[in-house]
Amino acid sequence: MANTPSNMLPLGTKAPDFELTDTVSGKKFKLEDLRGEKGTLIMFICNHCPFVKHVNPTIASLGKTYQKKGIGFIAISSNDVVNYPQDAPHLMRATAKKEGYSFPYLYDEDQTVARAYDAACTPDFYLFDARLNLVYRGQLDDSRPGNGIPVTGKDLENAMNALLEGKAISPDQKPSIGCNIKWFAR
Repeated sequence: MANTPSNMLPLGTKAPDFELTDTVSGKKFKLEDLRGEKGTLIMFICNHCPFVKHVNPTIASLGKTYQKKGIGFIAISSNDVVNYPQDAPHLMRATAKKEGYSFPYLYDEDQTVARAYDAACTPDFYLFDARLNLVYRGQLDDSRPGNGIPVTGKDLENAMNALLEGKAISPDQKPSIGCNIKWFAR
């Protein structure tokens, strides 16, 4: 298990646009199609990472709660499926159904979206305001596989609540830690 931290894209960065296929519905979506009225959360995740498996129930629960409040949720997997076949699109679909994702799980086949967001690990979280300006990036909470700290989602949830309440989000944000994105050899 690699302990790769987020790159921490600068706050205020405009969300890079994309068009990707949802592995559950088979439909192509642009960011504009999926953005929320009050904010948008983009998560880089994958099927096999123990860090993602550790938080899956919490991200599924947060999605169900915060989508109703106007925050769009988008999950993206950008891993190399040639060398990591467990992250293949048909298995992404199975994972989304098993975990009860209420949000699309998009496949970034050529990894251009992960590069545009400077994503480094899974999970990697990016919260954008209604104008698609980055207001939070970093960890879900302090829990990691094996550290004994319960998964609460408090860091991300505090940021989403502040966004919804029109309050300032502290710029003191901790990077997420997870498995590195499995980049294609170049």
